[in-house]
Amino acid sequence: MNNPSVSIVIPAYNESTRIRPLLSEISELCELREPGTPVIEFIFVCDGTDNTADIIRDYKKNNQDLMIRCLDFPRRLGKGGGVKAGFAVASTPLVGFMDADNSASVSEMVRISHLIGEHDGVIGSRHLPGQVLQRKQPLLRRVQSRIFNGIIRLLFGLSFYDTQCGAKIFRKDALDAVLPGLRSTGFEFDVELLWHLSKSGYSLIEVPVIWNDTLDSRLRLSDTFSMLASLFRIRLGD
Repeated sequence: MNNPSVSIVIPAYNESTRIRPLLSEISELCELREPGTPVIEFIFVCDGTDNTADIIRDYKKNNQDLMIRCLDFPRRLGKGGGVKAGFAVASTPLVGFMDADNSASVSEMVRISHLIGEHDGVIGSRHLPGQVLQRKQPLLRRVQSRIFNGIIRLLFGLSFYDTQCGAKIFRKDALDAVLPGLRSTGFEFDVELLWHLSKSGYSLIEVPVIWNDTLDSRLRLSDTFSMLASLFRIRLGD
C-alpha cells in the first residue's frame, strides 16, 4: 500500500446515523483512484456517546485496504478540539478537515487538494461565483452565515467569504507553525486558524465548492452567539 500524501480529519461527534454514506464514498474513492492521484488517509475523531467509533472500526475491519484511522475519546472535545486531535497524529505533507455529514464530499476534498498549488492552504467556499449548491441551506442559515462572515471580515480583517465551509486543506508545516497558539475548541476554530495563518504570512486561497446540504446541521443559533463571544475574546486578547 502506498504511503498517503494527504490526511483528512473528520470530527465525528455522535454521527452513528449518518456516517455510513461517508464510509461508502471513501470505499468508492479508493476503488476508482487513478495512478498519480493523491493517496488519502482519513482520520476520524470520535468523542461522543453513541457507537460511531464502533461502526468505523467494524467498517475498517471489513475493508482492510482503506486507509482509515479512528481516534476515540471519552470526553467531548468540541469541533476545534477534534480537528486539533486529528492534526496531532497526521504526518502527511497536506492535512485538511471535512464535515462528517459529507456536505462537501470526499471527491470534492480530492479536487480542492489539487488546487493548493504553491499556496499554503486552500479553503472551500459556498459563496464564491462558481459554487454549485446541489441543495441549499435553509434561508435562515444562509442569512445567519452571511451576517457572521460580515462580522468576521470586520473583526479579523479576513478577506474570505466563507470561513465555516467544511472543506479545507493546508500544508502540514504551516499548521505546525500556528497550532500551538490556537485556543479555540468549538465551531469558531476555523476563524482563529485562518486568522493566525494569514497574520503569519501564509498564502491562502478560497475556491468555490460543490455543496449538498444535509439539512441536519448541528450548529444552532445559540452556538453562533457563543462563537462570536469567543472570537471577540480572542481578538481583544491578542
